[in-house]
Amino acid sequence: MHVRPKKSLGQHFLTDGNIARKIVSAIPAEPKTLLEIGPGTGMLTKIILESNIFEPVFIETDLESVEFLSANFPGIEEKIMHGDFLRIDLKSFIPDHYQIVGNLPYNISSQIFFRMLEDRDRLHSAVVMIQKEVAERISSGPGNKTYGILSVLLQTWFDIDYLFTVSEKVFHPQPKVKSAVIKLSRNRVMDIGCDPVFYFKLVKTAFNQRRKTLRNALKPLLSEKDTSAITDVLSKRAEQLSIQEFISLAKYLENQKSTIVN
Repeated sequence: MHVRPKKSLGQHFLTDGNIARKIVSAIPAEPKTLLEIGPGTGMLTKIILESNIFEPVFIETDLESVEFLSANFPGIEEKIMHGDFLRIDLKSFIPDHYQIVGNLPYNISSQIFFRMLEDRDRLHSAVVMIQKEVAERISSGPGNKTYGILSVLLQTWFDIDYLFTVSEKVFHPQPKVKSAVIKLSRNRVMDIGCDPVFYFKLVKTAFNQRRKTLRNALKPLLSEKDTSAITDVLSKRAEQLSIQEFISLAKYLENQKSTIVN
């Protein structure tokens, strides 16, 4: 049986076993529960199963891949779900803390990261292969043009390690860009001191008009608030603020909101 890569699903199957081993070797030994997103033709799956370290589960949206994996890896049909990671009820599929591994489709990698953020208090770590440009963006710090919404939000709750770059030649079909493997490790931040929903909104609003100063970019969130104490911050652009400065700004504005209400 052969699996045809489907352009609509953004499938680029990894064909290099050495790269697969490098990826799996970067996964921490604990927790044992490991979710592979989009196993495809099973290049990572094979190494994961052979390692006998993890208790793996798999989610795959392509029925042809599910049938291929079930035929080639005995016993996997009990561990694989035919479904979409962006839509499944993660808590019913995986009740405990877990890790993620995967060669993520380029076209939905950002959405996958936002889903990881939603489940951040149960997700211990993730070792994923993504487009090199996205990996650089996620791992970049303030002052860089690549620093953006995902950089700030992911780095608020995860330590990010850019592990290695991957040539386009080790995929079928070959993508037009290079890939990279990054590791996300949940940090110790449990409470940022403000409503995470407001924090998400603040970061997204700040970067949506990144060329403007924050005073102009954040106008919808600043009305009626006393901003005299944060004049210096508001004179900067979003890409100049550190994670801690974003958190402090969110706390300040949320406190101002409660002061107005009271």
